[in-house]
Amino acid sequence: MWKEFKEFAVKGNAVDLAVGVIIGAAFGAVIASLVRDIIMPPLGLLTGGLDFSNKFLVLKAAPAGGPFATADQAAKAGAVTWNYGNFITVVISFLIIAFCIFLVVKAMNKMKRPAAEAPPVSKDCPACMMTIPVKATRCPHCTSELSAPARV
Repeated sequence: MWKEFKEFAVKGNAVDLAVGVIIGAAFGAVIASLVRDIIMPPLGLLTGGLDFSNKFLVLKAAPAGGPFATADQAAKAGAVTWNYGNFITVVISFLIIAFCIFLVVKAMNKMKRPAAEAPPVSKDCPACMMTIPVKATRCPHCTSELSAPARV
């Protein structure tokens, strides 16, 4: 059993997956910091400090009654609340994070070197338009003679 576990744990796929999860977690922390520390402060200034997180609707009043300034106060008093503001805040954060990830991935794709193009392995016969090997000197379909392949 130990041998089987060792083979599974050291297999390339398991190690690749572990590395991907670790890098993904670190990348998530970087994106979260980018949104929280870099993007949200200027966005808060532009919107005049608009904050949806404390918007809620009391569905069932608390036994003690009374208006509540925050959803946490209402929950502690025993009221049932509908916290739509928190949902709006989470959706806005998600959209900002998704856009930031899109921009980062787009920038990383631009930095990648383009893959070297492989030489073609087939061509079309000029007489019958069938696909034939690039090195062919005679078409196997219509038997027409082709020019000799160029040597590089």
